[in-house]
Amino acid sequence: MFQPLINLFFPKVCYACLNFLNDNEDTICVSCRHDLPITNFHFDNDQSIKKVLYGRANIENGTALFRFEKQGLVQKLLHGLKYKGYEPVGFTLGNWLGGELKEIAAYQNIDVVIPVPLHKNKLRKRGYNQVAKFGKQIALALNAVYTDNVLVKITNTKSQTKKTRLARWKDSNELFALKNMSSIENKHILLVDDIITTGATIEACALVLNQANNIKISVATMAIVP
Repeated sequence: MFQPLINLFFPKVCYACLNFLNDNEDTICVSCRHDLPITNFHFDNDQSIKKVLYGRANIENGTALFRFEKQGLVQKLLHGLKYKGYEPVGFTLGNWLGGELKEIAAYQNIDVVIPVPLHKNKLRKRGYNQVAKFGKQIALALNAVYTDNVLVKITNTKSQTKKTRLARWKDSNELFALKNMSSIENKHILLVDDIITTGATIEACALVLNQANNIKISVATMAIVP
């Protein structure tokens, strides 16, 4: 009853193009949804993420919802999500990808969804982990447990992408730690993040998670840098 009046004084905008949304649109307008560079990795059994991590981290399956393009819509969405408080983006993308993954046999045996964590200082400053709502919605779709108290970031580092692979490898065991290890033993874990570039972060997380007994790791991200 009051929604049209609320929209009149506080109109909703698309988080990608910042144009006003129609009443039947939410978070991302229909036009932007149509223009987003979808990968279809999980539908096509594409091995791109496995190739990024080849020889560094053994994963069961890997997918990304979008291809990242500089100055493109995906960059705008992720930048807004990380730095402007656009948390509904994570919720929407989690619903989107989760709704697709639940139809894929390879993802139907996921037990636990774990987000790549932020260091406590960065989490305090930002106020939220940009991957949290994304991961929670995927977990809901897959009937899996979402947990953010297993993988912990213990080193507050700058971006790993500017470091050499050797430097990233040396740092990897110092970035993350494992807590409540028994809760993930014998589980198939879906590790979720916003973007995969060099794969250094996922590699570091996988090395730590593999301290637990008899686990399998799959990966799902919002985007991948081609």
